[in-house]
Amino acid sequence: MTLGSLESNCNISSTFLLSGIPGLEHMHIWIFIPLCLIYLVSILGNCTILFIIKTEPSLHEPMYLFLSMLALTDLGLSLCTLPTVLGIFWIGARDIGHDACFAQLFFIHCLSFLESSVLLSMAFDRFVAICLPLHYASILTNTVIGRIGLVSLGRSVALIFPLPFMLKRFPYCGSPVLSHSYCLHQEVMKLACADIKANSIYGMFVIVSTVGIDSLLILFSYALILRTVLSIASKAERFKALNTCVSHICAVLLFYTPMIGLSVIHRFGKQAPHLVQVIMGFVYLLFPPLMNPIVYSVKTKQIRDLVLQKVTLAAK
Repeated sequence: MTLGSLESNCNISSTFLLSGIPGLEHMHIWIFIPLCLIYLVSILGNCTILFIIKTEPSLHEPMYLFLSMLALTDLGLSLCTLPTVLGIFWIGARDIGHDACFAQLFFIHCLSFLESSVLLSMAFDRFVAICLPLHYASILTNTVIGRIGLVSLGRSVALIFPLPFMLKRFPYCGSPVLSHSYCLHQEVMKLACADIKANSIYGMFVIVSTVGIDSLLILFSYALILRTVLSIASKAERFKALNTCVSHICAVLLFYTPMIGLSVIHRFGKQAPHLVQVIMGFVYLLFPPLMNPIVYSVKTKQIRDLVLQKVTLAAK
């Protein structure tokens, strides 16, 4: 059946309907309060990390430059989902136009895969610092770090750029209800009244070529790091070396665990309760931007001390 015949035989919707939490619609106004707090803490935390790194010359080092990239990415993820999520829970604004939805999913997926690249870059930073300490300054120069950032951004944009156009060519009829409070490619394509095989294959290719490759390279880098650390004679030095990786390992787990879980549920867990998909969707996009600044502030002494110093000065 052609797109033309489909368009003539179905009532094409011009908007999508975003979902809150099914079965708890009467509680949305109360759910709004913790969601709003999560967004405020996420934005404040990542802005604080960026401000401290920018204003403190001693933190203008590769590790903290990569951390600033992570904070920028998390800040972008929070801001691109904030209007629709809070709109649903505060005033029940569920409608979103097709173009606005396609734009939102572009930024969500682009920033998500950019975060994967940044986490891989941070793993490379830890590998060089522990396995090649004498060459750390010569390998990770500001120029190299800038190029890594540009390549990571370019890869994400290039891979996600076709998605909105691949979705825009479809007619959408029947129920226009999406499963989440924001737009995702795998959700929108299910509402199309056409063959979505090409979208499904391309979506899987994007995930494998970003999250799949990045996660394997991160595991490989930590295998090399662990081998180097175990060869260190002093237990104190081994602990010190591994301790510098704890924050990054936490960030990796915070990002990859919900992302992989949500992807598996969407593609293979058709029998999973809808509420599980909704909760995983919120964890996937809200939890990493919320927790990453907290993890790095608690586990990184330089940042922790500077945060306490700034808070003390502001309180005086």
